[in-house]
Amino acid sequence: MALTRKIAIDLGTTSTLMYVPGKGIVLNEPSVVAISQVDNAVLAVGNDAYAMLGRTPENIIVHRPLKDGVIADYRVAEAMTRYLLKKIGASVRFLRPEILVSVPAGITSTERRAVVDAVVSAGAKSAYLIKEPIAAAIGASIPIGESSGHMIVDIGGGTTEAAVLSLGGIVVSHSARVGGNAFDHAIIEHIKKRYGIMIGEPTAEAIKKEIGSAIMEDESRQMSIRGRDLASGLPKETVILSHEVTEAMRDPIMEVLQAIKYVLQDTPPELASDVIDKGIVLSGGGALLKNLDQVISHATQVPVYVADDPLVCVVKGAGAALENLDQYKRSILVAK
Repeated sequence: MALTRKIAIDLGTTSTLMYVPGKGIVLNEPSVVAISQVDNAVLAVGNDAYAMLGRTPENIIVHRPLKDGVIADYRVAEAMTRYLLKKIGASVRFLRPEILVSVPAGITSTERRAVVDAVVSAGAKSAYLIKEPIAAAIGASIPIGESSGHMIVDIGGGTTEAAVLSLGGIVVSHSARVGGNAFDHAIIEHIKKRYGIMIGEPTAEAIKKEIGSAIMEDESRQMSIRGRDLASGLPKETVILSHEVTEAMRDPIMEVLQAIKYVLQDTPPELASDVIDKGIVLSGGGALLKNLDQVISHATQVPVYVADDPLVCVVKGAGAALENLDQYKRSILVAK
């Protein structure tokens, strides 16, 4: 692969995506790293490490270096970024790329510094940051430069970012540390309490995708699942209904709704009027949860639309900002 001078990265809790101007998205892998406890060496990253989740012997630990949208384990995050940059042919000693990373709007200065340091240590010449709601809005083709209000809600793996944008910047925003992972953990807990069966994250995610819904559907669907019986320790199979999954996810969904309401309550009247006209745009993997748009619309009395290809809105927006730096320079935070 040809050497790359500029890269946009969506360093997410669940997945890491990389975008190269002129080429588009060149990488989309889980933000997971497998590490040997014997010598602290990185054994696998991304898809290879995700395949090990819940299947490793005691001398291998599978880490998610990002928690709630920010770096929780600096060393592992740096190793993961270095590995993924090398994978796309972007990390070369004499030709270090400029990297633009998307970060939650509610990130602290310490968390911001950790992202910059990790990316520079991983091989970047310089690191810039863009707030996720702005990147998501650009990626969802929202004209953020206009003097009218647009509302974006980006539901990622670890965070939900709700923001009202106008004139290229964030007017009101709220970051809630709840997202797709919270939906998965709610399903895991429900199955543990109701059936006495322990399942792993990949199974919970499969349940959410296959029969999950944000509202009770007229007809309950079912799915066969397997896990470990907590009483006997033996493998066990059971059937779970979609109505149970909806009930299990109720609390995290309420947290997402609360984040959206916080923003709407703080929005200036003129911009609130624009939001009612244009509606709320949903992006991020969480936007794919069945009927979530209906729940949000019902709770806010505002039309809700799911962006095209919501999973990649943030990285596409960050990539567009990188390709048109002059146009978006006010939206980009220069890391000092």
